[in-house]
Amino acid sequence: MLLLGIDLGTSSIKVSVVDAATQQTLASAQYPETEREIISLQSGWAEQSPERWWDDVKQAIKKVNSLGFYTHGDIGAIGISYQMHGLVLLDKEGNVLRNSIIWCDNRAVPYGENAFKNIGEEKALSTLLNSPGNFTAAKLAWVKENEPTLFEQIDKVMLPGDFIAQRLTGSITTTPSALSEGIFWDFKKNELSEDVLKEFGFEKSIIPTIKDVFAAHGELSKAVAEELSLKAGIPVTYKAGDQPNNALSLNVLQPGEVAATAGTSGVIYGVSNQPTHDPQSRVNSFAHVNHNSNNASIGVLLCINGTGILNRWVRTLTSGTLSYPEINELASSIKPGSEGLSILPFGNGAERILNNRIVGAHMHNIDFNKHTPAHIYHAAQEGIAFAFRYGLDIMRENAITPKVIRAGKANMFLSSIFANAFVNATGVPIELYECDGSVGAALGAGIGVGYYKEAKEAFQNREILSVIAPTQTILYNQLYFSWKQRLESELRK
Repeated sequence: MLLLGIDLGTSSIKVSVVDAATQQTLASAQYPETEREIISLQSGWAEQSPERWWDDVKQAIKKVNSLGFYTHGDIGAIGISYQMHGLVLLDKEGNVLRNSIIWCDNRAVPYGENAFKNIGEEKALSTLLNSPGNFTAAKLAWVKENEPTLFEQIDKVMLPGDFIAQRLTGSITTTPSALSEGIFWDFKKNELSEDVLKEFGFEKSIIPTIKDVFAAHGELSKAVAEELSLKAGIPVTYKAGDQPNNALSLNVLQPGEVAATAGTSGVIYGVSNQPTHDPQSRVNSFAHVNHNSNNASIGVLLCINGTGILNRWVRTLTSGTLSYPEINELASSIKPGSEGLSILPFGNGAERILNNRIVGAHMHNIDFNKHTPAHIYHAAQEGIAFAFRYGLDIMRENAITPKVIRAGKANMFLSSIFANAFVNATGVPIELYECDGSVGAALGAGIGVGYYKEAKEAFQNREILSVIAPTQTILYNQLYFSWKQRLESELRK
């Protein structure tokens, strides 16, 4: 059996076809080749078109099919990974009502904060495991107040992955994991949160049918199958947010296991078997892919909005023509500490680890006579690593104390500068694997369709590419605490 995995990212769509028996990737494709834009109609807003996502998904599948590396009819299940926390709204005819308000949009912060107070902070944290914050439910509350005519047309509210599954199959479902990331889920009652629905004035009918992550979420429709040169009836058997899916891809499923990723945003994701929550909701707890009423599996997620997006920004600002490997080579010529140049990477909206503050990005101690673009590249990667350390210390307050962190050898972890700064700043070694969101989604589909009897079977051929251990913790601790002082100075303003 072959498995098709779809990864709906912020920048592009990636798809992969995996041989279930060997777990080997037969073919992969990305669409578009360049990074997809984020629509920002006002400062702090971030939107994307769901219909554009759907068009990109179809183009990516057509592209991977055209490579000729497998027989299309052998695909037996489809899995979907998607950017978390986005809001997709459909009317009764299945039409998209507006652009999706995506994960890094800030407009809903006041709505979430007000709900946190009204529900009661202790009650919200003990049942939702989070403040409603800037998540999907709060985004919908913003629509209700600011676009009331549109709100009245809503038939179903979905997360981005639910939408792609709907377009593939015509069926509309969601999962406890998706609802928990939207802050709609009551962990004590293991059902939709009546408190959230009542506080925001939402009808329960707008929530799709709820199924487990590993379940049948519909079958590929005949019309879509014909358009994509696939066979009709292929089941969609897995849907998960990108960070739970990244953890699954790294076989992070048991309590104490921890994964990390450093793409546009940066994440550390640890698994707990306790309904843990941060008293200030600076890190967030969601239902992991293997969570159910009989097995508490909570993904504790640290998110840093300003990660790879900072690396991209400095590249565009200083050159635009250099490749990332060329930038990393230039950065490697600079010693740790970047000769005093220091960067705070928080320029991509409100940061949860900073109590939803919009701090902005900052460069400190610029010396016009000394600092070059290479210094900026190095300082940017160090600043991102120090932000991870800052967030990991919060996770440690919440009993997530990793002995090792698993990560895919991709994005920022392709840079030795960043990887070494990460392990030395955090004091935790990393294991690097071949890891891809679309491959993880494909393997998730294999679990969901029952090809693998246990999840661990899907990863039995996984091998560690390399291990990077800390060697300069004293130096990086000194650099980190100087960086932290600058951050705290900005937070006091």
